[in-house]
Amino acid sequence: MTKLLLLTGITALVLGSCASANPPAIAPSPMLTVPPATPTGSAERTELLTQSWQAYKQRFIQSDGRVIDREANDRTVSEGQAYAMLRAVMMDDRTTFDQTLAWAESNLQRRDAQGRVTDSLWAWKWGQTAQGNWGTIDGNFASDADIDAVTALILAARRWNHPEYLSLARTKLRDLWEVSTYYVPPTSPGSSGRRYLLPGPIAAFLRSDDPTGATAPDRLVLNPSYLAPAAFRLFAEIDPERDWKSLVNSSYEILEGGAAISKLGLPSDWIVLNLSTRNLEPAPPDLRLQSVYSFDAYRVWWRVGLDAVWYREPRALAFLQTHLEPLKKQWQTAQKVPARIDLEGQAIVPYESTAQYAMLYAGFVVTDSAIASQIEQQKLIPTYQNGFWDSDIAYYTQNLVWFGLAFPYGLTAQ
Repeated sequence: MTKLLLLTGITALVLGSCASANPPAIAPSPMLTVPPATPTGSAERTELLTQSWQAYKQRFIQSDGRVIDREANDRTVSEGQAYAMLRAVMMDDRTTFDQTLAWAESNLQRRDAQGRVTDSLWAWKWGQTAQGNWGTIDGNFASDADIDAVTALILAARRWNHPEYLSLARTKLRDLWEVSTYYVPPTSPGSSGRRYLLPGPIAAFLRSDDPTGATAPDRLVLNPSYLAPAAFRLFAEIDPERDWKSLVNSSYEILEGGAAISKLGLPSDWIVLNLSTRNLEPAPPDLRLQSVYSFDAYRVWWRVGLDAVWYREPRALAFLQTHLEPLKKQWQTAQKVPARIDLEGQAIVPYESTAQYAMLYAGFVVTDSAIASQIEQQKLIPTYQNGFWDSDIAYYTQNLVWFGLAFPYGLTAQ
């Protein structure tokens, strides 16, 4: 049953065709036909994803639902809880879904100085404090985790006919909109303003270039890999009070404009929107954030690919075709892609990344299935052993590879 649901279920959930007592149906739209990479067939792929999910649960998820990052002092991050929820709903594993959701809701609540809950979003980092206690280490939230958690809640409400998940999703969307999106007014009469998704609280990512803080904030700090246009469309269906589709448009503006600051046209981990000029710029040194193509930016290919597959968005397909091209050429020339590339197009590390190859796989499945198959056979399958890619402590890699390999099978019409 799990295998069949993985292969056919997620598209039905996204398009709203599963029975549900409460969520409004999303009108079916034409889907891209995504050819499966060969020679790995769907049955073999599903067996791999099932095996790796079981191994991941045993290694990384406690019995109480806490997801452990074993590469970082056994901490827990909100991203990990959300990833587990997404994977659980794709695998029709409601027990794990409920456990990981419950742990996050109980332990990642954000509180003010008086201990009062501030909103329904999750503190992004929990672990052992300097005093040796276990609890919240950083009370800020990371919006990508909350986006993925809400997406999982919507899909779970439809899969398991449980409207309470949808109620929680709506509560989280209200708070996400209020504290993690920012409206920039038009620059002149007749022009349009824009609302942008921030990586976390407005107070943390609306900044001034004056280190003394004496001048008004004049830049937004942005992370392109947090932008999830397909999810924003889902949100618009269940939360019509807020203009989530406006974030689809600003997301593609950021993605295209951000890629333009790279000589190769690649997305960066971090960029800055100058509110005076409305131009996208590299992150300045004082932010201690890097505008390089690296471990965050990999996820852009997957997130944009979801919009291409779920909603057949022309901008998504055009983005992938255009901005994957330089990495396609590198692959064809050397059969490898460096893990980190600077704005000048130069490799800044000698090593490769299995996580990157998984996200490239998801992008190339949409644009060039032959390249996707090569990456799968040369870089993904050889790194897999006994349920894990690379090693059994590589938490981030396990998730990105799983989502990458699940992409064409879990997310296309069958």
